[in-house]
Amino acid sequence: MVGWELDLSLPHLRKRMINRGFSETDLRTILADATGYREDCEPGRYVIETRHDDQDWEIVVEPSADDETLLVISAWRVD
Repeated sequence: MVGWELDLSLPHLRKRMINRGFSETDLRTILADATGYREDCEPGRYVIETRHDDQDWEIVVEPSADDETLLVISAWRVD
């Protein structure tokens, strides 16, 4: 995610990080290893496809209006 600032401040995301056992550092590493992306079902959002610890992950992000910050909405391991 070169060139983008990440906003990891949503309470929903913080709760998911605790429940799903990953940290901010893990999330930044996971995003740095992105392999692709696609549009989400929610307009204006995207799903980042990546791998971490030999597992597939998906991270939902939403670009800011100025296209300089990615708001991270949620993240999960794909089963």
